[in-house]
Amino acid sequence: MASDAAIACSKLSKDYGRGRGLFDANLIVRKGEIFGLIGPNGAGKSTLLKLLMDLIRPTSGSASIFDQDSRKDSLSLKREIGYLPGEPMQFPGVTAGYILTLLANLRQMTDLTYIEELARRFQLNLDEKYQDLSHGNKQKVGIIQCLMHRPKLLIMDEPTLGLDPIMQRELRSLIVDSKARGSTVLLSSHVLSEVESICSRIALIDEGRIRREGTLDELRTARIHMVRALLKGKVPSTSGLMDLGLENVTVEGQEVLFEVRGSIDKAIKSLALFEVIELDSRELSLEEVFFSEIEG
Repeated sequence: MASDAAIACSKLSKDYGRGRGLFDANLIVRKGEIFGLIGPNGAGKSTLLKLLMDLIRPTSGSASIFDQDSRKDSLSLKREIGYLPGEPMQFPGVTAGYILTLLANLRQMTDLTYIEELARRFQLNLDEKYQDLSHGNKQKVGIIQCLMHRPKLLIMDEPTLGLDPIMQRELRSLIVDSKARGSTVLLSSHVLSEVESICSRIALIDEGRIRREGTLDELRTARIHMVRALLKGKVPSTSGLMDLGLENVTVEGQEVLFEVRGSIDKAIKSLALFEVIELDSRELSLEEVFFSEIEG
């Protein structure tokens, strides 16, 4: 496994049955990077994070964190990790401040000033009963307990869930600050725009499998263009155009719509066989590319 890996998964699987779970996940998250898992709800993102935290046991495969086995060494590893679960914690009858102080004591933290700073930044009243907090404020408690000990690794499941845009921006700032201190961040989301702004690499998970993975530049290099061509005269059939190498072809009267992966040169040469009146194209956004992977 790579020496610069903070997280390394090899054929990691959790089979819940009936096609649900995570299957043969191979993934490396490098030290000091912010890595995003993107995919629809139920895709397997939370399962992967729970496996890394040893909250559930794998059916097969393995995972390591900082070159230690995520199962055998889970107790010592958790001292170095800040984990935000996908569902809010449940603490009836006590205040938000009591919860965070309790968790800080369990982590043998003596300086609680950073907790107070985080509470101020998230505009969280630590004296309010946890059970009376809104969903968004409960999420803030979870985020603070994840960040408060300045861990080497942050594992965050849907961290912006329930936060308003201002608090989302504050969270992104704190995540970037953590990276600047040398921390590694692995976070999940079902909204690409949330991870696109701060992640150096992204993996797409769908139906329990990692479909694509790479840097933003690598994903953009495999660009897809949506092309519109207005033809004069007889327009060939959809199958005829696909035989020329065009993908996802739609013919509407004299207008032809199709997709091109990579260089557009081949498509232009194919269209040179016809009299083209108008030709325009646009590059699909990363979100559209990911949706096309899921739907295709």
